[in-house]
Amino acid sequence: MINSEPNHKVDFYFDKAKKWQEEINKLRLIVLDCGLSEELKWGCPCYVLEKSNIVLIHTFKEYCALLFFKGALMDNKDGLLIQQTENVQSARQIRFTNLLEIFEKETVIKNYIAKAIEVEKAGLKVELKKHNDYTIPDEFRHKLDQIPELKIAFETLTPGRQRAYLLHFSTPKQSKTRAARVEKSMPAILNGKGLND
Repeated sequence: MINSEPNHKVDFYFDKAKKWQEEINKLRLIVLDCGLSEELKWGCPCYVLEKSNIVLIHTFKEYCALLFFKGALMDNKDGLLIQQTENVQSARQIRFTNLLEIFEKETVIKNYIAKAIEVEKAGLKVELKKHNDYTIPDEFRHKLDQIPELKIAFETLTPGRQRAYLLHFSTPKQSKTRAARVEKSMPAILNGKGLND
């Protein structure tokens, strides 16, 4: 594989890190050694192959990680790929808690990156759930039935935005909380905005 050059627009991410600086710098070198281009997306270093996202580096309080965009399609015989939450359909992480672990797994990490590149080159796609596959909470369904403009606005949102709202509305256990979330989100939906826009 061809070693890629760092993108200096991304340097700040590695320089600002306090807790995981050595770890993410090592991960950067490993990923660049696999021939991917480095870009900044979602505020994180993202590594692409011909404009397709392959993997990104991100940090959390308890660990730093490589996130493989189509990790659900990759062979996980080493058991390192982790589904971040039950609602994440496609992406999978490999988590690290220290620099030594990264050094010890460098070959395995490169193999996972190579697998991710193969998945992308093969044109494989993750079969995502449709928003119809998600439960529409009664509190939201009543509003959709009562306010035709809301129903039209919701249906014109992208599938990802619809999914985000449905998950947001259905998570609370109490009806009162679900209703409050619906009420609070209605203006954004009517303005064609997603939950996090």
